[in-house]
Amino acid sequence: MIWQMSRLASITPAAWCRMFFDRIHELSALEALYSCPGSSIVIVYGRRRLGKTSLLNEFAKGKPALYYLATQESESENRRSFQQYVADFTGNTLLRSAAVDSWESLFSLIPASQPGRKSVIILDEFQYLGQNCPAFPSIMQRIWDNNLQGSNVMLILCGSPIHMMESQTLHYSSPLYGRRSAQIRLGPIPFANYGSFYPGASAPELLSLYSITGGVPAYAEIFQPRRDLFEMIAAHILSPTSFLYEGPNFLLSGEVREIGSYFSILKAIAAGEQKLGGIAARLGLAQSRLSQYLRTLANLGLVHRDVPVTESAPEKSKQGLYRLQDNFMRFWFRFVYPNSSLLESGQRQAVLDMIRREFVPGHLSWVYEDVCRAYVQEMFSSETRPLKLQKVGRWWNRHSEIDVVGIGEAAILFGECKYWSSQRVGLNILNDLRRKAAEVRLPDDGKEKYYALFAPGGFTDDLAQLAKEDSHILLSTGLPAASVSSANA
Repeated sequence: MIWQMSRLASITPAAWCRMFFDRIHELSALEALYSCPGSSIVIVYGRRRLGKTSLLNEFAKGKPALYYLATQESESENRRSFQQYVADFTGNTLLRSAAVDSWESLFSLIPASQPGRKSVIILDEFQYLGQNCPAFPSIMQRIWDNNLQGSNVMLILCGSPIHMMESQTLHYSSPLYGRRSAQIRLGPIPFANYGSFYPGASAPELLSLYSITGGVPAYAEIFQPRRDLFEMIAAHILSPTSFLYEGPNFLLSGEVREIGSYFSILKAIAAGEQKLGGIAARLGLAQSRLSQYLRTLANLGLVHRDVPVTESAPEKSKQGLYRLQDNFMRFWFRFVYPNSSLLESGQRQAVLDMIRREFVPGHLSWVYEDVCRAYVQEMFSSETRPLKLQKVGRWWNRHSEIDVVGIGEAAILFGECKYWSSQRVGLNILNDLRRKAAEVRLPDDGKEKYYALFAPGGFTDDLAQLAKEDSHILLSTGLPAASVSSANA
């Protein structure tokens, strides 16, 4: 079967200029909470540059909303600034010059100022308030219990770093624990919706841009389609004065203390050291100590522990491999950080030439595999699909590796991803996939077997003919965000 991936959504360039990037699910969740009667607390958090503030500004449109961005100034300075915002929101001009020495007094004025309408109070960078005044979560608890809980108010506490927001609002030791109605942790935007950033871009352009920017809106705004990718890399990543040159340093400095140790771990994984023991030996760390670092990186969404999809108890598996989950971090620690001496000494062209040579085999091909797995999960998880899969992932043993394995009650899919541009994929790749698939052991081996090959470069005529004759062979030359059509899709 000639099987094509298809675009999930399409928008016009004019719409892109004014649209909010793809936070449809998060916006819907906020709107649903806002429409419920009574008051609610919502925690919105995630690492920096993912668009938390933009999400909240979009949600606040057309609503009586008070937005306050906390600063790293003292608690008293933040309170005085907040007082001015409350004065504007409530129309209380006398409040501007009044002497107010408590947060409770200010919050008590907000609900009554909008009779008949639900007010939205957004405290952005909430962690600064708790950082400057450790008692502030307790103050916020008292305000909620005494002033806001019985009012028609939606209180949104937003911020990063992740560990600070979790400790101040979500952890059981926080005074606010148990009072929230919902929490939203923002992650990168997936490739399946990446066309929202670049309307009109081709599928290969989208994949290349996604492999660098990784679904982070602040990064995606810098890179533009229909421009030479490597020129943009040189300008925006390789230059020591560019915004993204120090990106990982800025990200981790807000989340962890021992930045050097975390950098060494990320560099080792990017260089291909994926086993816990191998990483520990390379860095001279005890495995127990390394595990603590890796848990922190996993909580930040930067590292993922992968196990073969056939494992029945993944958390206990001894076959776990660590991979960089964030595309930009994967690129930066693969190409930028190891070559920082060359870049600092002005030899940017040498680094760029190396990236040109190794970009596809050393980076893009891995991102392509991730995209294919995500698409198979999306495509074949629906109840309406004849081939319904419950689990999708990778599989490997000591001798072989399969890029995509999807397991269902009645069927199993084996897939191979070949991001080649100079040659077509032939029967030898299919036969090799079948050989490796025979090594996979499952409790019930009577499942119907399907074989999927993903190759933007296309397929040989004999393989294409065989796929037409055998519905268990699936061939795809497309990408999830590609504008393609097929009668057999």
